[in-house]
Amino acid sequence: MSGAVNYASLIRAIPDFPEQGILFRDITPLLLDPAACRSVVSELADWARPLEPDLLLAAESRGFILGGALAQTLDIGFVPARKPGRLPSDTVSVEYQLEYGSDSLEVHTDSVFSGARVLIHDDLIATGGTARAKIEAVERLGGEVVGCAFLIELEGLGGRRHISPHEIRSLVTLPAQG
Repeated sequence: MSGAVNYASLIRAIPDFPEQGILFRDITPLLLDPAACRSVVSELADWARPLEPDLLLAAESRGFILGGALAQTLDIGFVPARKPGRLPSDTVSVEYQLEYGSDSLEVHTDSVFSGARVLIHDDLIATGGTARAKIEAVERLGGEVVGCAFLIELEGLGGRRHISPHEIRSLVTLPAQG
């Protein structure tokens, strides 16, 4: 439980999605609760504000939902990281491993200015592959990652280890399985 809202009670576990053996954490029930969404954004903003970020970078699609609200609350720019071929200008591409395969993300080359202080956001950290890819994209573009903010952290998958030594905040920790 975090603050006055029990976030874990608003996160649904869906077995065998997107494939057999994966326990998917669905945040739709949380998104349907405006007070819970405000609480998540407020709590992450309170943590991130002292880091003095200039930008927030989040990946599609679930990272955009709370990430956009978090960037607005912090009064900073929002940098979208998208799947290949979805951004219309020059991009930097980073490949990464998922629990169930591999993927890649792209970021516009002009979205992170040299020396920018960047907050990385996603709804969930599991193995840390997606977060690591976002960190790599920021660093390749000359930015500095000042922290990583998540709603959910899955236990036992080593996500924190892959993004160390960066500051990390997650609001709820859940088991990766069952």
